[in-house]
Amino acid sequence: MRIVRYHRYGPPGVLQVHEADLPEPGRGMVRLRAEAIGVNFAGLQERQGVFYAHRAEPPASPGGDVTGFVDALGPDVTGVELGARVASIIFKDSYADYVLARARDLVAVPDGMDAAQATMLSSPGQVGLEVVKAARIQPGDTVLVHAAAGAIGHLVVQIAKEFGAGTVVAAANSPAKLKFAMELGADAAVDYSRGDWADRVRELTGGRGIDVVLDSVGADVTTRSIALLRPYGRLVFYGSASGGRQLPTVSMEEIAGVRYVTHFTMAALDGNLAAIEESARTFSELVRSGRVRPVVHTRLPLTDAVAAHQLMEERKQLGRVVLVP
Repeated sequence: MRIVRYHRYGPPGVLQVHEADLPEPGRGMVRLRAEAIGVNFAGLQERQGVFYAHRAEPPASPGGDVTGFVDALGPDVTGVELGARVASIIFKDSYADYVLARARDLVAVPDGMDAAQATMLSSPGQVGLEVVKAARIQPGDTVLVHAAAGAIGHLVVQIAKEFGAGTVVAAANSPAKLKFAMELGADAAVDYSRGDWADRVRELTGGRGIDVVLDSVGADVTTRSIALLRPYGRLVFYGSASGGRQLPTVSMEEIAGVRYVTHFTMAALDGNLAAIEESARTFSELVRSGRVRPVVHTRLPLTDAVAAHQLMEERKQLGRVVLVP
């Protein structure tokens, strides 16, 4: 089978296609024959050696989200049928024709669903849903969504509206991305590549401030967003796209005025199978009902992983970039 690996940290060009033996599933694992592989921004940071959650030492293949068919079962795996069509987060070696997944991470793919869209039933949809839940959105809240055109962000815009947000302000770094977020239901948009983006947010709220910020960008975007929170406002940090391994720090002075800041990771739910299963069911229903629309920006052959990473590093994608074996 083919697998894309990097043998040193570096730019997209370090990704290379190799031939490898089929992986054998261990205890609690299954093997999937991949249909589509969702490229995560975390995978880019792994390849660069700057992902804050863990450090994948070369040689390695980035993690991602895979839609595929169950091809083999490891020991002690029950309740999973050979040939079942599923989606799953894959923590390593995901850019391949065949991948290993934990049986507990599998999400059933609805009949007829596009394979590339189905990759978002896994970590993008579940993270987006849990981040919105962590924010405790109240009916009518004004919600600022950073990276609103990304693989997770474009879902968060839609989920926030479903959870009762009154006004969703989408933040992104280009007119095309802002237009895209508005088409998905955002009520207003700001370009956070502009130095005055925070002033624009204040204007949009009439000086009142923001009730909720959902932040996957990090760096100074986080600290400037905290300053936008009104009393009892909440910021949920869930990614460091701009900060890499350097996570933002928050002082007591910055959260004065009854501002709440939390850091969400899916690792917090690891082992809580009931919560993970409920999250997967809820997001799948949002998609099946048409209330949330996963958007695929482009599909590229597995052998074009370099181009996929280049596209995402240039921050040009609207929705998800997918590799197809």
